[in-house]
Amino acid sequence: VYALLKSDADLRAKIRKEAGAYGIDPMHIVGAIVGEHTYNVDAYDRLQTYYVKAISYLSSKLSFAYDGEDISDFVQRPEFKKCAGMTDSYDLWECREQVWNHSFRGKSIGGTSFPNDRFGATFFQPYYAGQTFGLGQLNPLTALQMSDLVHKVSGLPKLDVGDPNTVYKTIMDPDLTLAYVAATIRTSIDAYKNIAGFDISDNPGLTATLYNVGNPEQRASALKAENDKRRAAGEPEKLPEENYYGWLVNDKLDELKALF
Repeated sequence: VYALLKSDADLRAKIRKEAGAYGIDPMHIVGAIVGEHTYNVDAYDRLQTYYVKAISYLSSKLSFAYDGEDISDFVQRPEFKKCAGMTDSYDLWECREQVWNHSFRGKSIGGTSFPNDRFGATFFQPYYAGQTFGLGQLNPLTALQMSDLVHKVSGLPKLDVGDPNTVYKTIMDPDLTLAYVAATIRTSIDAYKNIAGFDISDNPGLTATLYNVGNPEQRASALKAENDKRRAAGEPEKLPEENYYGWLVNDKLDELKALF
């Protein structure tokens, strides 16, 4: 992926543009892409392949479903009632994910056994669980969460959970997906600042880590709770930590910065 970034000036320009739109350093976007491709993608799909795949996703009939139940029907179940009043796409899907974890994950309800797996892996990956797509290796659930922010900042049409093909096309299209990558990173930076009191805006290794593991608000809340306890006990506070994705990104940061 380093070779791709080095040889493709258009891609670098697009990364700069999206970073500017979302008020983040381009290195955050580069870090997310490098981390995901180094560890998650076996044979690096050339950018051209992503354009071709984006078009092919429009022609096959995809669905977001588990065991024959479409996600649009699933979220009408009474357990999701508390999410009904939420209008922002991030809050709505975050709420639904929490309901999944609390009420369905790993449980048997009305004769249906639900896997002990993430919401995004259970309902939002038609080929195999844990699959991510495109240049940003995005999960469709993440794209749905970011839909309103991307609509507001980049002017892209809002995504509809009832139209999986368009969701996949958006994720697979390198011209569209970078906005979602940038929005995801912006959300992580804001969560850590507003919830945990840490400014991670100059640490691409941390944002690459959060991009990889997801759920930045829950993680920021857990870190805050841990530090509240530590402060009360007179102990030094715990700092946010990188995983191996983040470590790799920070290790290669000088090389990546040189490209920009």
